[in-house]
Amino acid sequence: MAGADTEKKSVLEMVQAAGADEGCVTFVLHEEDHTLGNSLRYMVIKNPDVEFCGYSITHPSESKINFRIQTRGGLPATEALRKGLNDLTDASKHVLHTFEAQVKEFKLQQGEAME
Repeated sequence: MAGADTEKKSVLEMVQAAGADEGCVTFVLHEEDHTLGNSLRYMVIKNPDVEFCGYSITHPSESKINFRIQTRGGLPATEALRKGLNDLTDASKHVLHTFEAQVKEFKLQQGEAME
């Protein structure tokens, strides 16, 4: 199999039991660890339509997360995941902008102190 090594592996897989509804899904996130898992879990569980959200890392030598979402009220788990990812992105951007503003202010203060 010459082309097998060049295939790009999917970063996200959706695992759903046969006959299960859209509100109960396990997502497999490849090349991720607790950094994303715990932050994303926190953001997803804040959604009032999410009944359960948790994650596990199958083995310390594997860099993948099994991320489980169970919703209520007919909300698809994919939408809860999408909202959690968007909320986490927004929070990360806010932290980054706040940090950059404080660094800029600190450098200005240091420049004034040097004069």
